[in-house]
Amino acid sequence: MTTLTHTVADTTAAAADGDAFRLAVIVGSTRQGRFAPVVSNWFAGAAEEHGDFEVDIIDLAEDRLPDVWAPLSGEPAAVVARVGARLAAADAFVVVTPEYNHSFPAGLKNMIDLFRNEWQGKPVGFVSYGGISGGLRAVEQLRLVFAEQHMVTTRDGLAFPMAWEKFDADGKPVDAAGTAAAAKVMLDQLAWWTETTRSMRARRPYGV
Repeated sequence: MTTLTHTVADTTAAAADGDAFRLAVIVGSTRQGRFAPVVSNWFAGAAEEHGDFEVDIIDLAEDRLPDVWAPLSGEPAAVVARVGARLAAADAFVVVTPEYNHSFPAGLKNMIDLFRNEWQGKPVGFVSYGGISGGLRAVEQLRLVFAEQHMVTTRDGLAFPMAWEKFDADGKPVDAAGTAAAAKVMLDQLAWWTETTRSMRARRPYGV
């Protein structure tokens, strides 16, 4: 299999203190008719408005990563190299995920496993949606997976139970004030961890 491992220099070429943090918003659903773009587009806008982040949306329905991995000695597919470079450039991540059968989508797990150094020493937050649980069971499993990738997860996140009822026809949250407040809590935590980890990676590169 091929697991991309950009060099430490690639993953820690951080901008100077005071520059905006580079946030990759990962859209984990690839199903036809998915609700994911409604949630991810709104969140990307909220993250931009927060003021600390420059947002790059990585949509797994558009960047179709291979299901079958190449040998370790082989060259990665162009899409794998392209996505890997975007992950390496990111200072932080937010995963937007639905919940399928008490877990998260297989394509999202495939993406996480394809890379290693690109993730390490960085923070990740979660925006989930679904039925009555709002995707929280998917997030609990993702916390375990990302811990294995040497990442720190924000304590707070956003969850949308019965998500199709939580957004209006324009893709805006019905409870605009409450949702904005919850987003700010998570983004504030993410900004704190991003500043801390980015500074540390620049002074003392993370590696295992």
